[in-house]
Amino acid sequence: MKPPIPLPTIKELSDANIDRIIEMAWEDRTPFDAIKYQFNLTEASVKVLMKKELKFSSYKLWRKRVENCKTKHSAKRVHGIDRFKCNLQRTISNNKISKR
Repeated sequence: MKPPIPLPTIKELSDANIDRIIEMAWEDRTPFDAIKYQFNLTEASVKVLMKKELKFSSYKLWRKRVENCKTKHSAKRVHGIDRFKCNLQRTISNNKISKR
């Protein structure tokens, strides 16, 4: 059995990566799986990061929005949407998961 990959702590993330994670977390069509894939952060870690980085009122709005968003969690998504990157992913902050 492989040892688990250690999750990065918030302190280990650069300011640019924190900004990108926040941006991805606010996007309705970007599931938490995409953030996990790119930054190795679990949904719980993203919630901690958002709570730390946002004003409390903004965090509450974000949490309410995420709970009601069907596209944010892969299990709630409509079948047929099996990807989590757009065609312009590379041009958006030189994203690592782009295939172009």
